[in-house]
Amino acid sequence: MVGIFITIWVRSELRDHVKNMKVSCVGRGLMGYLGNKGSISVSMLVHQTSFCFICTHLTSGQKEGDELRRNSDVMEILKKTRFPRVHSEANEKSPETILQHDRIIWLGDLNYRIALSYRSAKALVEMQNWRALLENDQLRIEQKRGRVFKGWHEGKIYFPPTYKYSTNSDRYTGDAMHPKEKCRTPAW
Repeated sequence: MVGIFITIWVRSELRDHVKNMKVSCVGRGLMGYLGNKGSISVSMLVHQTSFCFICTHLTSGQKEGDELRRNSDVMEILKKTRFPRVHSEANEKSPETILQHDRIIWLGDLNYRIALSYRSAKALVEMQNWRALLENDQLRIEQKRGRVFKGWHEGKIYFPPTYKYSTNSDRYTGDAMHPKEKCRTPAW
């Protein structure tokens, strides 16, 4: 995979209880296969609980309908991620797909946007109105419509959007309208 990286850190006292570590990669870039978009997934067993960590970089874009392409990426990653069988003790789990795990943590650059103009989103950021921003968050909208991550739960968001800051600053790209900067609506 190009530009997608994941590491799993385990406390030393748990190290001996981690088993069945497996990795799977799915490309979703150009032509649906290249590795500039897609996922790296790690499956592991800690005690008797299976965990799956999925680091993704989904399709980008702010045009209407781009969120549907991101939904498609998620569905393909769920469909194509396969973990090899591991010969394990009879009572140990060895999930082969993402959804067979007890605990799933999906992270990375999902690229869902806030469905507002730059000016409107920036005003809500300045007012610290996270609720109004979240009501326009494409990921939340797509979840409510049942199109992606149905039944999944996200942690509470109580901080400003982190995308996209200008390099080495706390200023969103587009704030000062440097000639080489694209104006990007803030997003999580």
